[in-house]
Amino acid sequence: MPGSRWSGHPRFLLAFRLLAALLASMPFLFLVSNIAAQSLGPDPGQEVTELLGLAAFQLLIATLCMTPLKRWTGWSGWIRIRRMLGLFAFFYATLHVLAFLQFILGWTDLWVTFTKRPYIVAGALSFLMLIPLALTSTQGMMKRLGRSWKQLHKLVYPSIVVAWVHFIWQARSDVGEMVFYGLAILVLLAVRWKWAGSRGMIPFVRG
Repeated sequence: MPGSRWSGHPRFLLAFRLLAALLASMPFLFLVSNIAAQSLGPDPGQEVTELLGLAAFQLLIATLCMTPLKRWTGWSGWIRIRRMLGLFAFFYATLHVLAFLQFILGWTDLWVTFTKRPYIVAGALSFLMLIPLALTSTQGMMKRLGRSWKQLHKLVYPSIVVAWVHFIWQARSDVGEMVFYGLAILVLLAVRWKWAGSRGMIPFVRG
């Protein structure tokens, strides 16, 4: 892509963003379609919750891929969709939490149930780390926070690791998919470590 005229054309960039938005919307559209068709299996609540959580997790991983793709291809278009993918991840994560409360955990005796299930603690911690990232994702917040913005947004690294712990902790017999995601995260974090060092990955630390 580097050096190509069309790759930097505004129309191409717009089309690329629209395509990325469409792909990021697919899990939601798929879920709505299955709900309408009543084809979610014997436990629809569980299925809805798992699909939303997995979509959020996959999109978080996708955000980590953008900088390596930009470096390896020399095309800045990857970075232009990173924030959008992060917001989609937060959107799915929020729906995942709401679905979990509605269909699985329930809204009563939250603290007792919460503390008895360690994987819920991990999931909650990951979600809480995503909240300030979503709230400060606008251009205005970037300017207002200045250098602190980058330090804050390093929370994505511990958030995705804790999210993986959340998923692997509740996995029963089939852990192969989560092992694959774990290896992918390990590679992406190792690449980031090589480029930026440990200070470049620790939240609220300059580097």
